[in-house]
Amino acid sequence: MSLVDEATAHFAALGEANRTLARLYPGDRPTRQPVHTVYGGAQLYKAETTKRLGELALASLEAYGKDPLEFARGVGFASPKTLERLASANLAAELERDPLALKQRDPEAWLVFAVHSRVQAKLAREPVEDFRIDFEDGFGARPDSEEDDTAQRAALEVAHALAEEQLPPFIGIRIKSLSEEWKHRAARTLELFVDTLLKATSGVLPPNFVVTLPKVTIPEQPRTLVRLFELLERRHGLEHGALRLELMIETTQSLLGPNGYSPLPKLLDACEGRCQAAHFGTYDFTASANITAAYQHMRHPMCDLAKGMMTLAYAGTGIFLSDGATNVMPVGPHRGKGLSPEQLAENRAAVHSAWQLSHQSIRHSLENGYYQGWDLHPAQLPVRYATCYAFFLEGFAQAAERLRNFVDKAAQATLVGDVFDDAATGQGLLNYFLRAQNSGAIDLEEARATGLTPDELNLRSFAKILAARRERLGTGG
Repeated sequence: MSLVDEATAHFAALGEANRTLARLYPGDRPTRQPVHTVYGGAQLYKAETTKRLGELALASLEAYGKDPLEFARGVGFASPKTLERLASANLAAELERDPLALKQRDPEAWLVFAVHSRVQAKLAREPVEDFRIDFEDGFGARPDSEEDDTAQRAALEVAHALAEEQLPPFIGIRIKSLSEEWKHRAARTLELFVDTLLKATSGVLPPNFVVTLPKVTIPEQPRTLVRLFELLERRHGLEHGALRLELMIETTQSLLGPNGYSPLPKLLDACEGRCQAAHFGTYDFTASANITAAYQHMRHPMCDLAKGMMTLAYAGTGIFLSDGATNVMPVGPHRGKGLSPEQLAENRAAVHSAWQLSHQSIRHSLENGYYQGWDLHPAQLPVRYATCYAFFLEGFAQAAERLRNFVDKAAQATLVGDVFDDAATGQGLLNYFLRAQNSGAIDLEEARATGLTPDELNLRSFAKILAARRERLGTGG
């Protein structure tokens, strides 16, 4: 009898353990992740809010980054040496005539022009990817009657925006925490908002609707929210699981419990499969770590430690990770018409300084695997997209070649019957292009450089792409 035959029972136990692990860590979710979440106080929300944010963002771009060189200089995604060289060359005409030739001859110049034009197009087409109607910090502690009225009014505005096709691709609300102080208020707001919304939409939830739960510290908080979801789903005849949630990790207790273990896995487990994302709250977290306000920023070492722990706990689980926000707003000190040249210069310097700070923080997030963050002001939208686009476009050619070679290698291995078990790496490479495409950094035609067809890219799954190729090649297609 072989060793394998003798160890049948042990292999059966191992198989069950392997399958359990695979269920816990299914890998990256092959769906779109927004590059940001814009938060706004619920008292200010209207159906046209995201459209208005886009108009204001475009106005900021026109005022402080009206041409590619000024925008690149103001954000800081191109080197001063490159900008000095480009200032003495007239490349706009060449870009208009033959952008591919310029890209091949002078990729740095092409990047400056491409980022500016693509940000303009994005702000005109889809300025906000995700919006959260905020009943927590952005709303504050108000009389119950006022929050009741606001919850119902905001729900009606969402229903109106849904009917008029004015909603961003992702939408949701942030309720107050389920701490002892706020648990009943949070539940009341959730109930009023969902009841009013579904009544106004005849039972239809907006696509990608989510409820954000702040200041999560114990598993009982998300577990209770799940129970509230179930009650609302039964009340309105919604499919089980229709209501989804996000966790906000913003206290030291969320990362390390009194027993010396991290609560993060149990917080996710308590969501019972309903969790979409985990957001890091920069300023509440740094405050809970006793960091003084002057040093509370996204790149503080304690923030990197916290986000590293979130990555270790949640990588491979299929939930999205999101970083916090830069709280220095790109707003000039002088307002109104008839400003002097000195005042205009001071405004420009203030906006560019804030843009550069945002750029550095967003770039830091991207380099550390956080592809989403918060934005709090319309003038932050240009730098959000500029940083994302520069990040994706800089490494595009090299990553495209890697993915093309990787797919060819994997397809060949599966075709001849070899085992190819590095699908996670393939999905990671594919996700790079899916993120770039979703954000507007590249289009489907450019993505052909990966060797994948638009239909294959739309599968959004490396495993599905290989299966489709195997089936096509196996049938002589």
